[in-house]
Amino acid sequence: MENKEPLSPHIQIYRWHVSSLVSISHRITGIINIIVITFICFWVSLLLLGENNYLMINFFLKSFLGKFIILAITWSFSFQMLSEIRHIIMSLGYGFKVQTTKITGFLVIFGSLIFTIIFYIIGKNFI
Repeated sequence: MENKEPLSPHIQIYRWHVSSLVSISHRITGIINIIVITFICFWVSLLLLGENNYLMINFFLKSFLGKFIILAITWSFSFQMLSEIRHIIMSLGYGFKVQTTKITGFLVIFGSLIFTIIFYIIGKNFI
């Protein structure tokens, strides 16, 4: 007799955990950060084509939308950095208890928001 039950939890009965959110967000921010680094390299390379091209993008980054994008990128890099630290600690064999993974997950989420606010306050005078 063949067993017809699924081998893994079905998406409708699976409960989300902080670790799941952090893990998926870590992958997404990693892809976003690679794209952002490529655009930053492109932006800086525009200096070779003349100052006007560089100033056009610089003008956009000083707009409201540009500042919002910079803030989102700052959060993305902060989140990725803290999540990588979490992964390094877990790779060393620590932090696998359910309570510890919840705490470190929340530390990554709220820490990235706090870092973004701190970087905004520090960089507000430069942008």
